[in-house]
Amino acid sequence: MAISNEAAQIIKTGTAALSDKKAENIKVIDISEISVIADALVIASGNNPKQIQAMSDEVDEKLSGAGFGHYCIEGYDNANWILIGYDDVIFHLFDNETRNFYDLERLYRDGKEVDIQ
Repeated sequence: MAISNEAAQIIKTGTAALSDKKAENIKVIDISEISVIADALVIASGNNPKQIQAMSDEVDEKLSGAGFGHYCIEGYDNANWILIGYDDVIFHLFDNETRNFYDLERLYRDGKEVDIQ
């Protein structure tokens, strides 16, 4: 399998929204060949809960505006790890400490990192 065209559009729009809100260390991992939960993970960091919530809000606004609705959002109130699911793409928005602790990049090391440029 590979990342679908729809998932690629979600990734493009979502990572642009994250960049607009100054998200750090944005990574996209293609997990389509190693997992059935999604085609890709988008992982990004923010410096504080307000920034992470703003990142989440911007992703939701841009993707909703493009016709994609999220099917789940978790962790918004705490904002040390916000998870947002859009079809076959899962966004993980972390503070640095929580990102380092869970280290999803290591957990999904069998996936392929996608160049978002």
